[in-house]
Amino acid sequence: MAQTTTLTGDVQGLPPNTLGFDCNTVLTAATAKAFFDSGYRYCTRYVGRTQMASFDLTTEEANTILDAGLGLMAVQHVSAWGWSPTGSLGTQYGTNAANFALQIGLLAGVNLWCDLEGVAAGTPAANVIAYCNNWYAAVKNAGYTPGLYVGAQCILTGAQLYQSLSFQHYWKSGSTVPDVMTRGYQLIQHNLDETVNGVQIDQDTSQNDLLGGQAQCLFRAAPAV
Repeated sequence: MAQTTTLTGDVQGLPPNTLGFDCNTVLTAATAKAFFDSGYRYCTRYVGRTQMASFDLTTEEANTILDAGLGLMAVQHVSAWGWSPTGSLGTQYGTNAANFALQIGLLAGVNLWCDLEGVAAGTPAANVIAYCNNWYAAVKNAGYTPGLYVGAQCILTGAQLYQSLSFQHYWKSGSTVPDVMTRGYQLIQHNLDETVNGVQIDQDTSQNDLLGGQAQCLFRAAPAV
């Protein structure tokens, strides 16, 4: 799908200890400014699996977020708890995530995150690996930087997350999850479901992973720590 609009800005690595948040609520100019004034420096908003909902990220909201001085990344909604990943589903959802990001106008290179959590108990690790790697390929082929949010009941071990997957960018959820062997995490989620500036959020803090990697975020100006 051709990109119909392009947001202005630059994709930059997030410096360590930069405070951000993720939320499933549309931000207004007032709330985006309030978050910036409260010390937050980036936001992660959602795109759909098969279609976009009224509360998902739009071009208008993306510009609002960037104009407030916040950086921006996107994550795809996960299926209902107890879902069953497959390779074909990874291709479908990854392609949709990339197409929605293109429609919004996100710049090439920005992190687009796959949410891996709530997988049905007993799902073979091979199915999860196929899903993740096919999702990765679809997003990478569209020019974005795929990242993996590792949540509860992800099925995979820390060794599998590193050795069996194509990802180089990992985001640790606020749940108890395995450490990614050798690489570790670039984003750490904490203080779940807090209400800040009238918006329910999870806080996130950036760090360099063990191999020096950083989350890739779209900014209109250089990130101020």
